[in-house]
Amino acid sequence: MNEDDEARRHRLKMEKRKAVQDAEVAGKTIARKGLLMVHTGAGKGKSTAAFGLALRALGHGWKVGVVQFGKGQWRTGERNMLEKLGQEFGQVSWHTLGEGFTWETQDCARDEAAARRAWDKARELMDDPEVRLLVLDELNISLRYEHLPLDEVLDALTARRDDLNVVVTGRNAKPELIAAADLVTEMTLVKHHFAAGVKAQEGIEF
Repeated sequence: MNEDDEARRHRLKMEKRKAVQDAEVAGKTIARKGLLMVHTGAGKGKSTAAFGLALRALGHGWKVGVVQFGKGQWRTGERNMLEKLGQEFGQVSWHTLGEGFTWETQDCARDEAAARRAWDKARELMDDPEVRLLVLDELNISLRYEHLPLDEVLDALTARRDDLNVVVTGRNAKPELIAAADLVTEMTLVKHHFAAGVKAQEGIEF
């Protein structure tokens, strides 16, 4: 087969693929919908992906809300940057309301109180008509340990405004939340440098 034949074969193949792609796109009739998205799984990158989405939304002029449920008051790169954007442009409302991991607090009542404060702030942001993307970071952990009533959370998320997009992160997402979501991504752990003795690093893990 000469170069002209290869080029013609490739063009015909791409024409068929474009026809299939165009037909699939044409079949989508909903122009805009606020989505409930879940990032879960044992792999690294759930919150990282959510904050990447937040940056994308900011690039389109959206107002973004972030509520962190379990990571405590430690400073992270994404928090530093997004809070700075919030101060400069007023587009970010960031709230870190957790008190750390459950094995650090070792106090169930304290964890439940922190989760309730975070959830109350989340509800407040859900009611703000200017917020178009809300990141509920590590909410899955609060639900896993029953720091919040699952039914209450699901009712609020499913009754959210039509134009509000919500991202929930954390391992072990509840099956009921997965069923209610529009998009679910599971991060699969294949290999992690932590297993080889590498500590959490600034700029990579936080």
